[in-house]
Amino acid sequence: MEPTDASVSDFIAGVAKPIRRRDAETLVALMERLTGEKPRMWGPSIIGFGQYHYKYASGREGDAGAMGFAPRAAATTIYLPDGTGAHTERLARLGTHTSSLVCVYIKNLDDIDMGVLEEILMASYKAVTAGVFAHRAAESLA
Repeated sequence: MEPTDASVSDFIAGVAKPIRRRDAETLVALMERLTGEKPRMWGPSIIGFGQYHYKYASGREGDAGAMGFAPRAAATTIYLPDGTGAHTERLARLGTHTSSLVCVYIKNLDDIDMGVLEEILMASYKAVTAGVFAHRAAESLA
């Protein structure tokens, strides 16, 4: 997926659900502070910060946001390119959420521990930007 020149603020303004819109604004501020990077749209609906290059054993390679999320209708999806398995202990302390191989789904940021979320995001960002992460997890993002 490639970054686009689309406006992040326009995208957030168009998010239909008020909770998702509020949570998106909160996450943009948090992720910008953690990464020191400005938000960019990756494709039509993912807000990303920074960038990393991945290369699979198959030879396929590309670039993706090193930290990011998407405000979806059912929940906000936070992407952990190094895989949720790398954060099992922290995820157990996060609060109300569900997860998959590389995604954490949160319906309301008020229901989670923001300090724990910050720990998870920073650990993932450091692993991805250092190039130390499971390629299997990254392959599911592509």
